[in-house]
Amino acid sequence: MHWLGIEGPAFDGAGDGTIGAVDTDDGQPVVHRRLVAIVVAAALGAGAANVALDLGEGAYRDPGAAGFGLAALSVLALLTIPSSPLIAVAVTSGVVAINAMVGFDIGVVQWPPWIALFACFATCGARDRAVGAALAAAAVASYVGFDRGDVDLSIGVGIATSFLIAVVGGDALRARRAVAASERARLAAEAREQASAAERVLLSERARLARELHDALGHAVNVMVLQAGVGGRVFDDNADYARQALGTIETVGRDALGELDRMLAVLHPDRHEELELADPTIDDVAELVDRVRATGHDVELRLDGLTADGADRPLPARSARAVHRIVQEALTNAVRHGAGGAITVEIGRIDGEVTVVVRNAGGFATITPGRGLVNMRERARLEGGSLDAGPDEDGFTVVARLPLARVDA
Repeated sequence: MHWLGIEGPAFDGAGDGTIGAVDTDDGQPVVHRRLVAIVVAAALGAGAANVALDLGEGAYRDPGAAGFGLAALSVLALLTIPSSPLIAVAVTSGVVAINAMVGFDIGVVQWPPWIALFACFATCGARDRAVGAALAAAAVASYVGFDRGDVDLSIGVGIATSFLIAVVGGDALRARRAVAASERARLAAEAREQASAAERVLLSERARLARELHDALGHAVNVMVLQAGVGGRVFDDNADYARQALGTIETVGRDALGELDRMLAVLHPDRHEELELADPTIDDVAELVDRVRATGHDVELRLDGLTADGADRPLPARSARAVHRIVQEALTNAVRHGAGGAITVEIGRIDGEVTVVVRNAGGFATITPGRGLVNMRERARLEGGSLDAGPDEDGFTVVARLPLARVDA
């Protein structure tokens, strides 16, 4: 028999230097790959036993124990493929050379080198692949130089075909696995980015809910506390004012409960809609001012450019909401921390910008940084505007500027 090309078992190689009939990318354990190598070796061993009955004819020596030993060594070398395909190539190629030198028929030892070379090209790096190809070429040269039979053109074609199948097939498998690994990495990166984006959205929504809770409920609670205090002080001397204060407390409390219900609904697991807030108007800002006046504070509201010929010129909904919340928080801070001076609220609409100015003439007894100023600045920033706040010669002033063009868009 001569060294004819065959298409051996298709070992599926992994980029980590292991190889097996089972794709290692799906998490199959290494023992499966080793089992495949054992089965292939056993099959070749059985084939060697059958072929051996026909060996030793013509110019070839009777294989005897030495021939069977070389065949067994070549077959057993395939068991090293899962850990080191290059070793398998070296051993099987060496067996081919020795087998030809001592005069044995090529027999079964022609197959393991191609299997090992295929595995080497499917799993190894460029250097190991080059060494493997050189070892296989050396084995071919030894066979051609020392074999006792006639090496004709058909045999040469078979050798070349086997070499190409092992090299090209193994390299194609390696490339396919590299593409698959790249695709997995891309999908993993996309999954991480999606998770990160979802987390950013969640954090943004949490921050928005925190702002709404702080601004809306904080203002309401402060108004109720102040009204209760005023009502309690004048209860004996001015019962009508005390009853009016209680009515205001009830109204503000109901509004606060409505705000709280809307926000809690968003957090319910069966409710996925976005937080829907009623769009406030300038009338709502006036109501805020009236509530603070009812606590005994001197508050003046000035509107500039928001009315024309007696007809209302309403702000865009998103802009009106930002204005309402900024005024609400500025009034809350003035009432809680102010020294008792007059409060002025000015809202002007000029060209493409709305300006909000809240002055506390008495200033603050103490300035304590907190969530209020942070929330007001964040609201202005989200609308594409800016907010400045700090003490001045008139006391303490908050100035917000919001571009209407952006809000309308």
